[in-house]
Amino acid sequence: MHHHYLTPAALLLLLAPHALAHNHPLHDAEGDLTWSERHMQEEHHIYNFDSGAFFHLHDFDNSGTWTRDEVLRFYGLEQPDSTASEETKQHVWQTVADLINTGRPDGEITMGEFQAFIHAGNTLPDFGLGPGHHGDPEYEYEIHHFEKYHNEDSTEEELNHPEDIEHFRTHDEEEDAEIAQAVLEQSPIIEKNIPNKFRVRG
Repeated sequence: MHHHYLTPAALLLLLAPHALAHNHPLHDAEGDLTWSERHMQEEHHIYNFDSGAFFHLHDFDNSGTWTRDEVLRFYGLEQPDSTASEETKQHVWQTVADLINTGRPDGEITMGEFQAFIHAGNTLPDFGLGPGHHGDPEYEYEIHHFEKYHNEDSTEEELNHPEDIEHFRTHDEEEDAEIAQAVLEQSPIIEKNIPNKFRVRG
C-alpha cells in the first residue's frame, strides 16, 4: 500500500482558501479554543482545525509518524531560546505518547492513532508552555510580527519597530558573513603565509 504525504507547504496551499475565508477566529473567546486550535491559529493562521492537516504539518520529516523530537518541536520545546528542562520535555512527550500511542513498541504516533484520538473527543494537552513556536526566525517574524503589524504595501520607513530592526540587522549580518566567506573562498592560497609545519614537503 502506498502512502502519500503532503509537505507543509502543500498543505498550506490547500488550506489557504479556508484560512482566508475567516478573518477572525472560529471562537470569539480564546478560552473556548483547545491548545491545538490555538496553535493552528497563532502559529499557522489556519482557523479551521483538521486533524489530518495538523498531523501532516507537524510530521516534519514526512515519515508518517510523530517522534519524540517532533512532538517536542511543535510544543515549542526545541527552539534555541527554550528554557524547558529535560524533565519537562520528557513529561510532555510521555504524556502525549501515553494518551495517543496504542502500543507501538517504538512509542511513535501514527496519523491513524492521532485522528482516532481526536475523533473520540480528545485533544492534545495544554501544558501551559505557550502556543508552540516552532518555525525558524524568518517564519516567526513573518507570522508574529509582519503579518500582524504590516502588510505587503508597507514602506521601508514603516518597518521601524524593534522587531523589524532586529530582523534586518540579522539579515545584514548573515549577508556580510556570506560575502566574507565568498571572498575567502576566491582568495588564492599564498604559500609563504602557510606555516612550515603545515607545508607538504616533496
